[in-house]
Amino acid sequence: MAESFAIACPAPIGSRERVVLAHGGGGRMMHQLLEQVVFPAFSSAQLDCRHDGAVLSGAPKLAFTTDSYVVHPLFFPGGDIGSLAINGTVNDLAMCGARPQWLSVAFIIEEGLPLETLRAVVESMHRSAALAGVSIVTGDTKVVDRGKGDGLFVNTAGIGTVEHGQQISPAAVRPGDAVLVSGDVGRHGAAILAVREGVEFESTIESDCGPLVQPVLSLIEAGIEVHCLRDLTRGGLATSLIEIAEQSGLHIKIDDELIGVEQNVRGACELLGLDPLFLANEGRMVVFVPEAQAARALEILRQHAICAGAQRIGRVCEDSIPMVTARSSIGTQRILDMQSGEQLPRIC
Repeated sequence: MAESFAIACPAPIGSRERVVLAHGGGGRMMHQLLEQVVFPAFSSAQLDCRHDGAVLSGAPKLAFTTDSYVVHPLFFPGGDIGSLAINGTVNDLAMCGARPQWLSVAFIIEEGLPLETLRAVVESMHRSAALAGVSIVTGDTKVVDRGKGDGLFVNTAGIGTVEHGQQISPAAVRPGDAVLVSGDVGRHGAAILAVREGVEFESTIESDCGPLVQPVLSLIEAGIEVHCLRDLTRGGLATSLIEIAEQSGLHIKIDDELIGVEQNVRGACELLGLDPLFLANEGRMVVFVPEAQAARALEILRQHAICAGAQRIGRVCEDSIPMVTARSSIGTQRILDMQSGEQLPRIC
């Protein structure tokens, strides 16, 4: 997820501070709620980093994160709520530069959920955990009344070990950094939408759901100076870049033509009036490295199947106003602004 603490909120905070919590929120509304309510209440050195997880001091140094998954439908091309929960938590730890080690899993089960559905989700989680090299070591189950849980919700928390001395965070981004993206964008959000709405395309759109641990560890082990990592989940590439620009106080310039979008995803977005840069991904990340190391970093990323389509898409510049601008194919520049809400609710 984009923040280490997240709440869905579809309505802005008005003058009377009335907040309506429900599914489907995101973007600027989410950002406003976090900044005005959550962060002031729970402010700490770890939370104030605005990272995908908290890096805790000590020996060994640990990273910790948690997330909840309410995706609808539970099963989709390329994944399901089980693989999504494992990979989402593992990737949040990886974005801290940590080696994921241990996970907890909690199930909130709606009365009447078929046992075969739960068994399929659990088996998927087992496979995904084995692939990511993590152990599920504790958990919990709760059952809610029929009609109160929409089948199944999953919460996970994860702990990883930080085995290096790098400080990986938005605050470490520097002018001149290269901006890399690990592959094409928008597939997870488009896959969920296609199944949910019964929209058919010439070829099935599959989610990019997968673990990013090994590509990240390979960069670090190769001595790449990684300044910042962010997985492109809720809000997609654009929202992630906007948050990093605001947190670093810098201007991020990207080139639309360099950002990979599969043709069927682009077609779905054109048909439905969506922007692929704001669609969620579950196996993609943005990487900030010094210019001199960009080519080597790309070479390392492309050695991993999940990052085979990695590309450099832009650079970081110093500016009096932190922002993200995108250059179109005809050379025009546009400012990317955080959307007021999520394009698609219940996608993770």
